Amino acid sequence: MKTTRIVLASRPAGMPQQENFRTETAELPPLEPGHALLQTLYLSLDPYMRGRMSDAPSYAPPVAVDETMCGATVSRVLESADPELHPGDFVLGYAGWQTHSVEQGRYLRKLDPTAAPLTTALGVLGMPGFTAYSGLLTIGRPQPGETVVVAAATGPVGATVGQIAKIKGARAVGIAGGPRKVALLTEKFGFDAAIDHRAPDFAEQLAAATPGGIDVYFENVGGAVLDAVLPRLNKFARIPVCGLVASYNDTALPAGPDRMGLLMSLILRKSLTLRGFIQTEFLDQFGQFYPEVTGWLADGRLTYLEDVVDGLDHTVEAFQGLLTGKNLGKLVIKVAD
Repeated sequence: MKTTRIVLASRPAGMPQQENFRTETAELPPLEPGHALLQTLYLSLDPYMRGRMSDAPSYAPPVAVDETMCGATVSRVLESADPELHPGDFVLGYAGWQTHSVEQGRYLRKLDPTAAPLTTALGVLGMPGFTAYSGLLTIGRPQPGETVVVAAATGPVGATVGQIAKIKGARAVGIAGGPRKVALLTEKFGFDAAIDHRAPDFAEQLAAATPGGIDVYFENVGGAVLDAVLPRLNKFARIPVCGLVASYNDTALPAGPDRMGLLMSLILRKSLTLRGFIQTEFLDQFGQFYPEVTGWLADGRLTYLEDVVDGLDHTVEAFQGLLTGKNLGKLVIKVAD
């Protein structure tokens, strides 16, 4: 069996370009005991992939040059040498940017297409949803009546954060880019207020939307959004740091004065809790997350939005759009029917 795959041809400097990738056909290894041959149906695109294209120190090893780009996938089992898997089964795996793969069965999770759409395993019921759930509830700890602000709020993590905050009795304020996304936050996701970070008076709008200050700020962006948020933080505010997408393509430190002293002063004076996290730190909570979020979806307290792009050949272009905020909701590549 052969696979069509997209490999990392060179490490990007700044925004990834088409020339940083190469599409090729490769032979798959023979099927060994405990393995399964899979056909990729859906590929997840996520901001963390930009970091994996770099060889800078990070929480995960970089993708090697000439290696298939990484990524979570929903696949169909074609052949199996694992007694737990059978042809026709649907599984969540990590095949990356390719049409077929051979994976170990012990690293695959069976999916029930009658319980939820298969794509939700890559979004609200997968890594992004679990990131929102574990980061908000473990680090943010929203209380009834508190104000929770989340950046990149129409993305799969941000939208889930705001809705869980509402379920827990807090007030949710979302930050997004552009009128269409801002409207989605209140009309589809039920946020109490929504602000466009591209607005010239963004800081003033944020102050008006948070008259009592900010108790939890779920950080996905950094940059100018964080600059506007910092003065609004209340004493004992909690800041789960999930991502810093505004700086992922930077090739140098930002211009201007060093503001580290200001940040450290705020942490000290306001007794702030600022903690970065990777969702794998909280995997012991997945058994609680899945039934609880599934229940919220079933009773209508939680909803989601997906942006499905057809064709593996559009992956690089779609990923560029992800880094500039063009997607609406969870970005998924449909690789096959």
